[in-house]
Amino acid sequence: MFSKVISSAVLGVDGTVIGVEADVNDGLPSFTMVGYLSSSVKEAGERVRTALKNSGYHMPPKRITINLSPADMRKDGSGFDLPIAVSILLSLGIMPVFDMEKTLVIGELSLNGEVKPVTGILPMVYHCYNQGISRCIVPKNNINEASLVKNMEVIGVCSLEDAMDIIQGIKKPEVLINKKEFEDTEKNIYNSDFSDIKGQEMLKRGMEIAAAGFHNVLMTGAAGAGKSMLAKCLPSIMPTLSFEESIEVTKIYSISGLLGESTSLIRNRPFRSPHHTISNHALCGGGANPKPGEVSLAHNGVLFLDELPEFNKNVLEVMRQPLEDRKITISRVNASYVFPADFMLVAAMNPCPCGNFPDMKKCTCSPSLVRRYQSRISGPLLDRIDINMEVKPIKYEELFNYSSGEDSKSIRKRVEKAADIQKSRYKEEGIQFNSQLDGSLLKKYIFLDYQVETLLENAFKRMNLSARGTYRILKLARTIADLEGKTEIEKTHIEEAIFYRNSGQYSAKEVF
Repeated sequence: MFSKVISSAVLGVDGTVIGVEADVNDGLPSFTMVGYLSSSVKEAGERVRTALKNSGYHMPPKRITINLSPADMRKDGSGFDLPIAVSILLSLGIMPVFDMEKTLVIGELSLNGEVKPVTGILPMVYHCYNQGISRCIVPKNNINEASLVKNMEVIGVCSLEDAMDIIQGIKKPEVLINKKEFEDTEKNIYNSDFSDIKGQEMLKRGMEIAAAGFHNVLMTGAAGAGKSMLAKCLPSIMPTLSFEESIEVTKIYSISGLLGESTSLIRNRPFRSPHHTISNHALCGGGANPKPGEVSLAHNGVLFLDELPEFNKNVLEVMRQPLEDRKITISRVNASYVFPADFMLVAAMNPCPCGNFPDMKKCTCSPSLVRRYQSRISGPLLDRIDINMEVKPIKYEELFNYSSGEDSKSIRKRVEKAADIQKSRYKEEGIQFNSQLDGSLLKKYIFLDYQVETLLENAFKRMNLSARGTYRILKLARTIADLEGKTEIEKTHIEEAIFYRNSGQYSAKEVF
């Protein structure tokens, strides 16, 4: 007898529908699984047979064939155990009360029949709902994550026996259906706040501009000047994640297995700070079964690279493509995997190994050592950074000034106002921030009067700017104008954009 159960797998960061087909017929007793399976899926056969026996189900000596379709896509993971077991039992004559063509079944089985949680539940349930599937049977520990999909009937099960009792109608299930509209509550809790930062007003202003337009930032300065603290405070002033952005981020963390049991929807902007010993694959994603790297885990948030010159040069260069395309493609023989990587790069570095350059009274580094240290960051990568800021050591009077500065909540209000202006302006273009403008959109949305254009032309010639560098100045100026609520870019906006574009770039050649 033939039966079919709907299941799902993760491809990149999205789900895909997998049909689990079972055929039980007379013949030599055997258990065969086909459908381009990985070793972890092939092992499901023994787990399923043992789980069926220990759950009290009799397996007759028949020829059992399992097919996971489509056959041209590699299947990986342990979430097929429960649908395989259910499809076998349905082939043995058990009659379901549910329409199994509209029911998604996912779960890993232990040898005693217990249903264990799996990763990637959200993208799988989300995709299947969009394909017309209205009900899902998932592990009990995954119900909060699955219930993020609005109007999907979510049924959590603890064991194979529990699942079959529900499918047969013996047991009434506890159905969880999310019908609530997304509520933008003030649950953005960050450990750092801008009110904790003493002094550094110029840097705070630069961070505000960066947050409003999603611009990349490089901070250069002596150790202990506050670069890391500024970076950690940045997410607290960024615009609040929309529901769609939260779903995107949660999907990435779900397939990476980084969602805690108490966490269903990620509401805070991600902040990732990998160590400088990180590898190419860990940063950009990869592996035999590709998983997202740090650039994807920082999607819609901040990727902070402290001590930038200490990173392997090859690691830094692989970021050039995702910085431009806002996604990263990992190609394998079997398929190509696309992971989102729309992150804000925030980097920090010392100007030299000892950290005191260009103060020649304190700097103990030789000219050649300083040049070598600064040359570890390539020109094309620096050209992709919008804001360069020099972080100067804080003065004693500022350090022990106990009056609180402006807090993150107040700054975020201005940032969100500018972000709303950008969303409204680009609603037909599929982008949200000024930093995402390309060449054609720049011509469409940015206009300069004669005086402002002359200023930009002089800066282009005097500073020897590249085309990319000039465009990034225009994007910065557009963000500065949005923060002030101005519809046109004025001379002061271009001047401030030029200042932040170049204020933190030390040159060993000029000093020596």
